[in-house]
Amino acid sequence: MRLRSLLFVPGDRPDRMLKALLAGADALILDLEDAVADGHKDVARDAIATFLSSDKPGLPVFVRVNPLESDLVAADLALVAAKRPRGVVLPKSAGGPSVAELERRLAALGNTDALILPIATETPAAIFGLGTYGGASARLCGLAWGAEDLPTAIGAAMSREADGRFTPPYEVARTLMLFGAHAAGVSAIEAVYPAVADDAGLAAYAGRGRRDGFAGMLAIHPRQVAIINAAFTPTAEEIAWARQVVAAFAASPDAGALRVEGQMVDRPHLTRARRLLDAALSPGRPSIEVSR
Repeated sequence: MRLRSLLFVPGDRPDRMLKALLAGADALILDLEDAVADGHKDVARDAIATFLSSDKPGLPVFVRVNPLESDLVAADLALVAAKRPRGVVLPKSAGGPSVAELERRLAALGNTDALILPIATETPAAIFGLGTYGGASARLCGLAWGAEDLPTAIGAAMSREADGRFTPPYEVARTLMLFGAHAAGVSAIEAVYPAVADDAGLAAYAGRGRRDGFAGMLAIHPRQVAIINAAFTPTAEEIAWARQVVAAFAASPDAGALRVEGQMVDRPHLTRARRLLDAALSPGRPSIEVSR
């Protein structure tokens, strides 16, 4: 499954679900957690069930359930088991054991195929579990992170500078999550950009994410989707370079290093070139790979 953009939609807003389908996102995340007040959880479950039962989606749909430790998650997982969205977004994940526990609960309800996308940095303890996702479950399809809950958990005043960049503690969390995802063999998903009207800031932020090794990004508003998709789409220049690198090594398969456009390239460059061309097969959609 190839994803650049995953668009959050409040679970109690069925009107927004329909509009979100037109935004161009590669997947939707229907939210049962933070975007829905406690008194609206049942309404949200009913709305999501109706949406998933219709013929409307036409693209991957994930459901963000409530945390595993909450009294709300049992009803959320019953909905997932019955309506079978493509995957589950797991908030407040503490590490690989949280993923394994979610898989166990889903299997007990008869659901054996929903993918699992944890949000992996929302509590202080979760930071120390970022290296434990490898091998946790064959359903693991990526790691996402967030910088909204963690500051509250530790009593911080904010997580971002005035220009939108993260303060040092949250840069550490972002970096550890990035390496934790790649160590587990799955894609890293960049956190949301909360300034919905700041198109230039979003473009710069998403561009840094792709530069640093993220495969896609969470979105909180439909207007963000096109900018995110563009940031995570290989450019024509990148594709041309990748084709030259692949062709050069195909012509000299025993070479360890070659010169392409006056620059020395070696096997790591070949790996990057192949990934770019793989992404270009489904225009601009870097892969979220299911863990093996």
